Amino acid sequence: MLSRKAVAFLLVVHAAIMLASQTEAYIPIFTYGEVQRMQEKERYEGQKKSLSVQQRSEKVGPLDPAEPLEEEEKEVIKLTAHVEIGMRMNSRQLEKYRATLEGLLREVLLSSQNAAK
Repeated sequence: MLSRKAVAFLLVVHAAIMLASQTEAYIPIFTYGEVQRMQEKERYEGQKKSLSVQQRSEKVGPLDPAEPLEEEEKEVIKLTAHVEIGMRMNSRQLEKYRATLEGLLREVLLSSQNAAK
């Protein structure tokens, strides 16, 4: 027969496994430090670009200060953010949130159809 310590250990392990299976969490792809480094890198690149535009405008300025340069008119600033939204659900969670998800999808489809018209 198993000793009391072994039974207690197995109960603790079983309880931990049950708690872990009930949690609805995710692991982020990037750590907080990596996100900060990426933001600092983007900020640094943006400062370099703004300095180069400023230096070009100082070299060749418009006759009228209110009149923009042709280069500035053609320059398009694009803000890009790579965003991916995803969900993982098991069958129990899907049954629990099915009505809500269907409503959200219906709203998105209707708004995209109205925008296309």
